[in-house]
Amino acid sequence: MCGIVGYIGDQAAVNILIKGLQRLEYRGYDSAGIAVMENEKLAVFKKEGKVANLASQLNGNHLDATIGIGHTRWATHGAPSDKNAHPHISEDGKIALIHNGIIENYLTLKSELTAKGYHFRSETDTEVLVQFIADVHKNSSTSFAKSVQLALQRVVGAYGLVILNVDEPDQLIAVRKGSPLVIGRGSSANYIGSDASPFLEYTNEVTYLNDDEIAVVKRDTITLTNGKRGTLTPYFEHLDLELDAIEKGAFDHFMLKEIFEQPDRLLDCMRGRILAQSGNIKLGGISAYADKVYNAKRLIITACGTSYYAGLTAEYLFEDLCRIPVEVEYASEFRYRNPVLYPDDVLLAISQSGETADTLVAVDQAKASGSTVIGICNVVGSSIARATHEGIYTHAGPEIGVASTKAFTAQLIVLSMLAIKMASERHTIQESFRHQLILELQRVPALVEEVLAHADHIRSIAQKYWLASNFLYLGRGFQYPIAMEGALKLKEISYIHAEGYPAAEMKHGPIALIDAEMPIVVLALKDKAYDKVISNIEEIKSRHGKVIAIISEGDDAMKRQVDDYIEIPAVMEYFAPLVSVVPLQLLAYYIGVIKGCNVDQPRNLAKSVTVE
Repeated sequence: MCGIVGYIGDQAAVNILIKGLQRLEYRGYDSAGIAVMENEKLAVFKKEGKVANLASQLNGNHLDATIGIGHTRWATHGAPSDKNAHPHISEDGKIALIHNGIIENYLTLKSELTAKGYHFRSETDTEVLVQFIADVHKNSSTSFAKSVQLALQRVVGAYGLVILNVDEPDQLIAVRKGSPLVIGRGSSANYIGSDASPFLEYTNEVTYLNDDEIAVVKRDTITLTNGKRGTLTPYFEHLDLELDAIEKGAFDHFMLKEIFEQPDRLLDCMRGRILAQSGNIKLGGISAYADKVYNAKRLIITACGTSYYAGLTAEYLFEDLCRIPVEVEYASEFRYRNPVLYPDDVLLAISQSGETADTLVAVDQAKASGSTVIGICNVVGSSIARATHEGIYTHAGPEIGVASTKAFTAQLIVLSMLAIKMASERHTIQESFRHQLILELQRVPALVEEVLAHADHIRSIAQKYWLASNFLYLGRGFQYPIAMEGALKLKEISYIHAEGYPAAEMKHGPIALIDAEMPIVVLALKDKAYDKVISNIEEIKSRHGKVIAIISEGDDAMKRQVDDYIEIPAVMEYFAPLVSVVPLQLLAYYIGVIKGCNVDQPRNLAKSVTVE
């Protein structure tokens, strides 16, 4: 995996492909390459490292080609290198292929092909796939698209493929199974991408491929087929997305832009859902399954990474407000257990991209068990949005920084609205308290704005601690998942080892790590755990640890007890995570920047994890 772009039209393909790959850099990658059709031959260019390296290699040449494919690779099979970069080429030099996903039975296929005399130049499963498709096509008397379809019947795994064949030079073949592909319809030109960002400036008319669909993309036509259902009519929709949404603007990094966008994005998320006059919440996205959701016997929340921590935070909300048992599961573990699921369970699947492979499998498992499945994701038309029974979009806008920030708080505010609505429907809260909760939730964007106004103070704290090699993050209750999310951000962005722990568990192991060189970030808000957290801080200070505290505004006693502090405005405990996470995002960002890290594209990470 990671990023795919394809073009067929009457313009210079190289320029469009390189610009498209630059738009895809946010997904994380380690090499890049393109293949274009030129003088009835394939011209292929691949470079380890950034797209800029590839562009330098091309140096403005090969501009006559009007059809081509491009890829940014995040290594799975084989280390990052020129030879392992995509596109991969068939042995006869006629077929070029780019691939997101993993071919699970590639060793079996490779053994068969080796026995037939094929040779391999790379360590990748993708090269095996292109050689296998070439072999099937050579030994079948059918069109290339049909040969691809026949070959894929033997392939086990997940893939999003775009294929270029010299012998049928007026088309691109696009195939999807478990890895997203979108086709953009232009004027005498068509585009393919792993998402719409590579071609957003050329068209916003898009169609999303479903699993097992094959598209034959020509300059003026797009033909869609499914092996089981035959020829299909592509459904195109208007993509409501502006180009400036995927540009940095005046900010130094996408991550900083997205942190500062949070007040507006949270307002967008609540707009039309919180009905101020009636003091109610309307979640139209789950209306058809509302009875099943609100009357569920149990909630299961499944997600990965940052989305998992949003789910952990929501567990406190749902249990306290709705009085319903809640289980929060890593999707990557859930799929390999034999989970006990019932028809009156509701599974909430949370994913920024809507393409997370493990979460998609969890969705399928829950549906097969008869449970109701609700998706919470950011990307319209994504796989999870289509696979779940119904869902709620977060409306966070494109998140380009690999480390999630605004998507996390948008997920939290959606989960907060769902918890309030569910509690109201289950009659576990009084109407007056519901009004109070809604009023407080509406205050959150302004409170986040107040925190962002103190970014310079947070940067000065980062300057003091950026040389540390380990951090510990502590929180209790609603703040415990935020401690874990804060630690994850620091790990992702600065490569500093960090752990998030329940504060009370510190004495059951992590306290052994504390010395004068160890910074400990403590979420020490004036909530019901406040006195206990004070005790934890005293334990840290007695061992000479350095305490950076996130505190409630005006808590002068806490200021005197810690080494550094960041104040946040007072907010109801249920919604404090929406505010307290923001200074932790900024702290991670500034430490990463001071260390000289690429905060938008951290090493080894991908934005959309479409493989296990």
